[in-house]
Amino acid sequence: MSNASGMPDIQAPPLHLLALEARVLAEMPWFVLRSLSIQGMPRGDGQPVMVLPGFGAGDLATLPLRSALRRLGHAAYGWEQGTNFGMRPALRNALTQRLQKLSSEHQSPVSLIGWSLGGVFAREMARHQPQLVRRVFTLGSPINGRPDANNMQTLFRLANRGKPVKIDWEGFRKRCTPPPVPCTAIYSKSDGIVAWQCSMEDAAPNTECAEVRGSHFGLVVNRQVLRVIAERLGSV
Repeated sequence: MSNASGMPDIQAPPLHLLALEARVLAEMPWFVLRSLSIQGMPRGDGQPVMVLPGFGAGDLATLPLRSALRRLGHAAYGWEQGTNFGMRPALRNALTQRLQKLSSEHQSPVSLIGWSLGGVFAREMARHQPQLVRRVFTLGSPINGRPDANNMQTLFRLANRGKPVKIDWEGFRKRCTPPPVPCTAIYSKSDGIVAWQCSMEDAAPNTECAEVRGSHFGLVVNRQVLRVIAERLGSV
């Protein structure tokens, strides 16, 4: 259902789900403990994978996921761009160069895993350089529906010195179209940050959606997420 503006009538996750984001404090050590055992998961063949963090996070936050992927046989890398405070021209250029470098070093396209806002970046990287990207995974990323159906607005305002968040509605509509590579959108209906409906890809020959259980902050320390990624990477 859409409202008078033509946009889907989707609201930010309710406050009780936002409060449940504290689950990540239990999810992280549990993931680290269980991911030490990767028995039964498909193994990789050394293909390159780059993981992009969410807003306000950096490579430290994605380290457990990258470590698990390395144990599965993948060459997993961080983005090496510090803390994610949103897209800027210098960051766009740096990501372009890093993607080119990893692809050249491995003589292979790179799989991109983007958590939250990082998933938005990953899709755009694949859109502009599809020949360098094997596939894209988004983890609770605001890629569809409404760009304001989330609880991140306050953090954005703080990061921009209290300035109101300006939404590029037309640009968002264009970005909803998936890039021309295989795309897997991973989402949780108990996400307390991004409305889960906004984390799903539209149906297309190259897209799929995979539901997992857990918090938004815990998507990078979620064994179900690891299994979805491992199965797709192992099938390439």
